[in-house]
Amino acid sequence: MSTSSRSTSGAFETLLFRKRGAVAHISLDRPKVVNAYNVQMRDDLSEALSAVQEDPDVRALLITGEGRGFCAGADLSEFGSAPSQVIARQVRWERDVWGQLLNLDKPVVAAVHGYCIGSGLEIALLCDLRIAAAGTVFSLPEVHLGMIPAAGGTQTLPRTAGRSRALDLLLTGRRIQAEEALSMGLVTRLAPPESLRDEAWQLAGELAGLPTEAVAALKQALRQGMDLDLPRALELESRIAARLAG
Repeated sequence: MSTSSRSTSGAFETLLFRKRGAVAHISLDRPKVVNAYNVQMRDDLSEALSAVQEDPDVRALLITGEGRGFCAGADLSEFGSAPSQVIARQVRWERDVWGQLLNLDKPVVAAVHGYCIGSGLEIALLCDLRIAAAGTVFSLPEVHLGMIPAAGGTQTLPRTAGRSRALDLLLTGRRIQAEEALSMGLVTRLAPPESLRDEAWQLAGELAGLPTEAVAALKQALRQGMDLDLPRALELESRIAARLAG
């Protein structure tokens, strides 16, 4: 890490948070449970995303996972201590972390490895670009546990891979390898495991060098236009482009 890097990882129980130049780096850090997503991680991630959004010196975000996988999904051990699974899931999603990630006006790169399961895949799908290490395993097993994805998966997956492929993964819960994930559009590129972080940092650094207002406008056009019919989407693009030029 360069001498200009700064770390505030001690501020969070479940994340490492660093800045290297204009790139912020959030790394999920519960390696003993393959970074299973729990309430504390929800709170930590919400605070870290707010810091990224509000820091004018940050121009791109990189999200990774520590240990042998990116994220193995929601921490099911929390369900056992809650009065009911319904209450447990309600508490888990009280903060709109997914809205924060989706609406971030800075480019977001996810670098995934090992296991990208359940909530882990949903986090990745909310990022702009996704790099996967060869050998990474992907799955959305919620239906087999009597639940449905609740971190956006029922919406982001069909928008990314199409309805038929999304239903295939959602209903069967089958595990797929990185190569199939690439062919489905779940990830945008592959990397050897040993160079995943380096390639992700390089990409995030390149994105951080882009004009910030143009990036924010581009993300707004895609985010809002995808749910419009083509004439209205073109009108939206025209308005955003004119505002940017002005």
